[in-house]
Amino acid sequence: MRAVFHRALGLAWVIPALAVVGVFVYLPLVQNFGFSALEWDIYSGEQEYVGLENYSKLLNDPVFWSSFGNNVLYAVVSIVFQVFGALLLAALIESIRSDRWRRNLRAIYFLPSAISLTVAGLLFYFIYEPNLGPLNHLLEAVGLGEFTQAWLGQESTAMLAIIAMSQWQGFGYSTLLFAVAIQRIPSEIYGAAALDGTGPIRRFIHVTLPLVREMTGLMMMVTISGAFQVFNEVMVMTSGGPNNSTQVMGTWLYRSGFVRNNFGYAAAIATVLFVITLGIALAQMWVTRRRRVEW
Repeated sequence: MRAVFHRALGLAWVIPALAVVGVFVYLPLVQNFGFSALEWDIYSGEQEYVGLENYSKLLNDPVFWSSFGNNVLYAVVSIVFQVFGALLLAALIESIRSDRWRRNLRAIYFLPSAISLTVAGLLFYFIYEPNLGPLNHLLEAVGLGEFTQAWLGQESTAMLAIIAMSQWQGFGYSTLLFAVAIQRIPSEIYGAAALDGTGPIRRFIHVTLPLVREMTGLMMMVTISGAFQVFNEVMVMTSGGPNNSTQVMGTWLYRSGFVRNNFGYAAAIATVLFVITLGIALAQMWVTRRRRVEW
């Protein structure tokens, strides 16, 4: 009887939380699926049921596919720099014998991550400015004036410029997480590898990489998921221009709904984005449930 009472008491605490999550998370998700089947003018309030027409338009929308491609490019570059590059840098930092230097380097690399995306975007907007920005002036100063250009004003360079800013902003955070994972590896393992005559490169490949694979897999999933939720940096720096070349799925969703006044089509984009991020989240759960590294 007491066990039943405690179980009922536990449910009494859980039910309010479930109700809040249901109203503010799951109900909007279900509603969004319904909205994606409408042609909806939010200013006049007119709604027309169109079924899967919005998804058909989406499949034939070149800007949507360009946006999806930009998200994929963002994810690939982020994996290279914020996963493998950060892991390599973390290993280099943790190989330094001086504890003081290790702490200082961690702080130096983490500092950009403490800056908000909006502030970082405005900062790099000034850096990329073709006439007053320091990047073009630096190129001219070192004799590379032929490479100066309007970095955010050209379709060929705008998206890469935004991605470069985001890597600078997030690189230190990933490095710090990998540094923590490396610190958890017992020093005895490295000592035994050194006694066997293993060099630093082989220790990294045969000791560090296998023992941080759990963090590596988790960081890959988080990085890919974050790449498909990009919004602030693009809106701050280019708002999707020039000529929609820097649109990502989040900004195209916003523009479709709030600028082009087509909320049904925006809901269809949101549904696709939800399916992608849900798939990534499920993959992340699968990775984290795998057997943990033990030593």
